[in-house]
Amino acid sequence: MTTTMQKNTHTVGNDEVAPLFAKDYNVYINHTDAGGIVYHANHLVFFENCRRDWFTELGLNGYFLQTDTGDVQHFVVSQADLRYTNAILLDEIISVRVDKVELKPASMVFYQSIRRTAPNNNVMGNTAVSSQILSSAKIVIACVQNQVKPKPMANDENDKSDTVSTDAPMRPIRVPKKLREAIEQAMSQQLVEHQ
Repeated sequence: MTTTMQKNTHTVGNDEVAPLFAKDYNVYINHTDAGGIVYHANHLVFFENCRRDWFTELGLNGYFLQTDTGDVQHFVVSQADLRYTNAILLDEIISVRVDKVELKPASMVFYQSIRRTAPNNNVMGNTAVSSQILSSAKIVIACVQNQVKPKPMANDENDKSDTVSTDAPMRPIRVPKKLREAIEQAMSQQLVEHQ
């Protein structure tokens, strides 16, 4: 079962839909290459920062959740499909957005974009905000639980069987209930606000 909730009910400008979450970021020299253009891998950094900031706004720790039994749950990127459309330049202020989220049993699919915003005067003299897409991404985040537990060292130097764990360091889990509920509530609230 896939739950898809998005904020695509409210237009901001010319056929542009309001994002589920958006935050402006400054582009600094350390984000760019020698030509003053944001290095392609740093688009992923901006997308990650945006997701983390959204989780923080929802009152969640963006990296780790702890169960009642003390197990640590966290999130890993299992797939990232990016499309680079226009260059991001040094000293710009960019809008990084979560446009849509799909909640699946053991993962979350984030559709995100980076945009350059600018005022746009139309024929009637009204000013609307339009934006140019700089890059977009579909990022799949898997939910996992840490499985690493220290094992006692073997007394016999020839017996190495207990010194290295053959267990996987993490195992996939269902999207934690607390996280699922927080995201669903935020998306439902946003839909109501923009109807």
